[in-house]
Amino acid sequence: MDQNMPDLSAVRRPVETAQGLSNSHYIDPTFFEEEKKAVLFANWSGLAVAADVPEAGDAVPINFLGMPLLLIRDKDGDVRVFYNTCRHRGMILVEEPRKIEGAIRCPYHSWCYSTKGKLVTTPHVGGPGQNTHDAIDRNDLGLAEVRSHIWRDVVFINISGNAPAFEEVHADLLKRWEEHEHPHYHGGADSKFQLPVKTNWKLAVENYCESYHLPWIHPGLNSYSRLEDHYNITELGKYSGQGTLVYRQLKDDAGNTFPDYPDLSSKWDEGAEYIVVYPNVLLGAQRDHSFAIVLEPTAMDHTIEHVHLYYAQAETSVELREKNTQQWREVFEEDVFVVEGMQRGRHAMGFDGGRFSPAMDGPTHCFHDWVAGRIETHRAANDAAGKAAE
Repeated sequence: MDQNMPDLSAVRRPVETAQGLSNSHYIDPTFFEEEKKAVLFANWSGLAVAADVPEAGDAVPINFLGMPLLLIRDKDGDVRVFYNTCRHRGMILVEEPRKIEGAIRCPYHSWCYSTKGKLVTTPHVGGPGQNTHDAIDRNDLGLAEVRSHIWRDVVFINISGNAPAFEEVHADLLKRWEEHEHPHYHGGADSKFQLPVKTNWKLAVENYCESYHLPWIHPGLNSYSRLEDHYNITELGKYSGQGTLVYRQLKDDAGNTFPDYPDLSSKWDEGAEYIVVYPNVLLGAQRDHSFAIVLEPTAMDHTIEHVHLYYAQAETSVELREKNTQQWREVFEEDVFVVEGMQRGRHAMGFDGGRFSPAMDGPTHCFHDWVAGRIETHRAANDAAGKAAE
């Protein structure tokens, strides 16, 4: 192991004695680069939601940690992720969100690809008027596809291609929420928003997965869903979050609520759960709606929170949807000064990563332990590769 990389054993101790990740993991570009590979590229990271490309041919270019990707719904309605790069000379294919009417055409030399990534035309590749060449096998030059999986409308990607199947990695969580395996209908334009925050993406995760801060940061929410009504969700090495025993449905002026998801057990009558799908997706499940927050790390100390709200039916009250969106926006905005304050606080040289309340910070410690484990695995693989090359 590189001697400049601090030991992570203190982070991986039991919550009673563990320390948090050191400042370097939040403010040092070297560590940010390491985490990109060890945590965000090596695992199933959230990229977007399928609702971003609602119709066949819809294409959205996305910059994922400096990597140009293309989210597209192909002609058969399947959502795919490709590298947004022509196989000829590496030109960016799609600059702005748009509808692909025929083929994806490279603006440089007009090589064209189907919405399934197949290379279909190569004009003048064999010389003027010659659109084929023996050395250019179109079957070998389709767009490079990124491994992807969709769950609860979130598009997860595995850049390295080496992670176990999504269903295997998250088997326990899928089992936990199997009652909610119903269609989730995105509320549309009035049911999504973005929050740019000046913080490392991990701090947004850490804040979301615990309820300890509710009395002081969310007094309105805490007035009816109190701290004592919440419970920790800690599945070490898998996922973490919080749940509440007191969920209050939103009502309009006439007392109407959103339709419930079907076939839910009584647990969900007044309960709700809020879980982090490691590394960067925050999910909420309630009886009548759900949400997904995809954290986009745009820099070491900048993150965009992409918030999407979903319902049990495709058609719901516009008034209620707008009221619900505004309510959640207010809740999530209350957290902004906290995660930005923690980011600034990480520049204190004397801060040792902090301690965890064994009673209240279990979900956050669970996340720290998971990140540390992924980094240790990455470093061990690099060490082994280095020794093999000697």
